[in-house]
Amino acid sequence: MSGFLKNMFLAAIAVATLSSMAASQVKVVEFDLHPNPKFLACLAAPGGPTPTAHVTVTRGNLNDTLTIEGDNIKPHLAFDMFTVQRSNLLPNGNPDVSFGGSFGMAWYQTDLQANGQGHFKTTIKTVLLDQIFGFDPDAGLAPTNSFHVGFWFNNPNDANVNGCTFDVTKFTPFNGEHHAGPVAMISVPDNQTNLGPLCTNPNRGTDPVSCNP
Repeated sequence: MSGFLKNMFLAAIAVATLSSMAASQVKVVEFDLHPNPKFLACLAAPGGPTPTAHVTVTRGNLNDTLTIEGDNIKPHLAFDMFTVQRSNLLPNGNPDVSFGGSFGMAWYQTDLQANGQGHFKTTIKTVLLDQIFGFDPDAGLAPTNSFHVGFWFNNPNDANVNGCTFDVTKFTPFNGEHHAGPVAMISVPDNQTNLGPLCTNPNRGTDPVSCNP
């Protein structure tokens, strides 16, 4: 086989491989967020059912589309949504007693606000599935994925009512003013890979399990 034909043959194989990989990618991911049990009473509408938040992510060619829809929230509460490296909940939604307090890499995505009926719905477009990451050479932070989705009380005082207890003098940085409350709802890790739901293609050949971009 001539060099030209060999190169054409290898190029055809490469194109076919890439096409096969693209065809095998998960196109749509759906998952629920779980309430932070400690702050459920100040998150829920008084006397209402348990708050819910459902996320749908659709893969795109250049970026992905995420839609988050919440219900049964206390009317008019405001939140800030982030993608984060870690969840403070176990796969079953219970608190993770080994959680050290740090959500790791955090990336601010959007604001959320419940209407008078305790409902919100917001859509964003950005890189999400399998590839979302941040890094900072100045801080020695290597590329780090943030495969979890969660939202935080925008006002710390909203998490210190109806029997909830939050020290409003020890606010969290999870809003534009870096003066937010605790996490209200967040995704849970996969019980096999321990990765967040924005990873659709886990690499089980690494320890710990990583994600194939």
